Amino acid sequence: MKPVNEMKLIFESRSCNESFARSAVAAFVAVLDPNFEEISDIKTAVSEAVTNCIVHGYKNDIGKIYIHAKIFEGALVRISIRDRGCGIRDIRKAMEPLYTTCETGERAGLGFSIMESFMDKLKVSSKPGKGTGVTLEKTIVSKGK
Repeated sequence: MKPVNEMKLIFESRSCNESFARSAVAAFVAVLDPNFEEISDIKTAVSEAVTNCIVHGYKNDIGKIYIHAKIFEGALVRISIRDRGCGIRDIRKAMEPLYTTCETGERAGLGFSIMESFMDKLKVSSKPGKGTGVTLEKTIVSKGK
């Protein structure tokens, strides 16, 4: 299936760039005229994915985060967010609610659960030492309603 529109972003894994990523994806998806709930769902899921890259993927280092967003016929939005950080050894375990690798206790371990609940589809792939990729999908059904 060929996209009708797409965009790519590359930015550094700095906390200040999380809001930039969220806003950029929301602006890209705005052409589909999503309602408030749909755009909020997408922004929240993107925020969680980018935050995972920053906090878990790169930990105390600065690396690149890559976003590739596509719009398909039928108002399907697919957003891929990836890093080249430390990767995840056990994806199934990492996706369990309340599981976190954060040793400071500052993280709730709900990132993947939130992404999954706000989007229609979530796919996670990872290789230890190579990085992690998250693909989020949502169909915009409101058409501005």
